[in-house]
Amino acid sequence: MNLDSLTTTTGEWLRGSGPESDIVVSSRIRLARNLAAFPFTNRASTHQKAEIEGLLRDRIAKLEHEPRLTYENLVNRNAVDRQFLVERQLISRELATSEGPRGVAITPAENVSLMVNEEDHLRLQVMRSGLALDEAWQDIDRIDDLLEQRVTYAFHDDFGYLTACPTNVGTGMRSSVMLHLPALVVTKDIEKVFRALQKMNLAVRGLYGEGSRASGDFYQISNQVTLGKSETQILGEIRAVIPQIITYERQARQTMLRDRRQMLHDRVQRAYGTLCNAIMMTSEETMDLLSSVRLGINLGLLDDITLATVNELFLHTQPAHLQKLMGTTLDGEERNSARARYLRNRLREAG
Repeated sequence: MNLDSLTTTTGEWLRGSGPESDIVVSSRIRLARNLAAFPFTNRASTHQKAEIEGLLRDRIAKLEHEPRLTYENLVNRNAVDRQFLVERQLISRELATSEGPRGVAITPAENVSLMVNEEDHLRLQVMRSGLALDEAWQDIDRIDDLLEQRVTYAFHDDFGYLTACPTNVGTGMRSSVMLHLPALVVTKDIEKVFRALQKMNLAVRGLYGEGSRASGDFYQISNQVTLGKSETQILGEIRAVIPQIITYERQARQTMLRDRRQMLHDRVQRAYGTLCNAIMMTSEETMDLLSSVRLGINLGLLDDITLATVNELFLHTQPAHLQKLMGTTLDGEERNSARARYLRNRLREAG
């Protein structure tokens, strides 16, 4: 796989073409699976991990799935390449930083990725643009069925699919939706939403999942319980709450437009002006400013740039992407300078 070629694109999930994409960036479903004949990854020897990796790579290659999946051996990739795949949401941070035989299979549209030897032997992931949980579930269920015809999963009649972490036992399923909620952050209503979600046993995480902060006002809402619930029940719980959050965010945006339009317009224009003219720019500052610009586009306060371009900039200004685009390794200060230069050039072209 030529990772450098991916720097000119974004995955299907980030193109802003799905339902409710002004607020819902993407929908994702992940399944955790393990092979019955081997110990969990955290107990497996290097030799056993190599056996697991070889077996799953072979089975994935024979999947009757279109478009075809391309398998990438992560042991042969450097830290920047692995971080690049994390930034594109194709692998987890744990898979990027772990040791031993491991890899990932990816579709050309980057909406399917199969991680091998992560916390579990196999992590299946499907992502879709916008609010499209049902479509994502149909995709991943079909891939899971195809794989289950070729390997024997670790499964217990009472407990369901067995996983390395007890919180994943049962369906092994994590259903999540990534939301852009800048208005709820500005109005400070976001904490009320968090408290309500926690009472419903739903988790709130940042852009890159567990342990990450909510950079750029992006939040992932996902289920926490996998045992004792069916996949349909888990999807139903997420599906029931997301429209309410969308409504709250839209109401907050309209209230700001009505009562604080001048302040909001100033915030958007200042953010855009800074992005167009700054000499140095950190990754976090870029995310926060692009968040304001994205809000301005969706509210009709800014027409100098498209939503698709902003979504792309969120990705391309991340550290590994930036180094790929520049064709060289950069330290922190060099990245901040290169990031600002890249933003100035891209926004000049877009305008």
